[in-house]
Amino acid sequence: MTRQRELILQILSQSDRHLTADEVFFLAKLKMPSIAMATVYNNLNAMNEARIINRVHMDGGADCFERTTDKHDHMICDVCGKLTNVRFPELQAHLQSALGREIDSYDLTIHCVCPDCRGRR
Repeated sequence: MTRQRELILQILSQSDRHLTADEVFFLAKLKMPSIAMATVYNNLNAMNEARIINRVHMDGGADCFERTTDKHDHMICDVCGKLTNVRFPELQAHLQSALGREIDSYDLTIHCVCPDCRGRR
């Protein structure tokens, strides 16, 4: 594994939130000033394809990346944009039962107002 890829993985692993490619690039640049934006994008794409990291598509915004690759869904605050992982371990089995057929995968994004934003209202 290249030093650049190791650094990107370290950044994602140590983050307490989902990061955009630009944020990963900014943090990588602090530790490796010679790293190029294309290197960050290429590594993020390659690691996503290899299922080492997970890309989260954000409607109307930049995609985010996370180190967690286990099955989970997402909850997004419609006010501040905070993205949180949520897990419903029995949901796929429930969906398969309700649909009467096996499903390969599903994507669920729950929209809400987070407690911090609700408290400011």
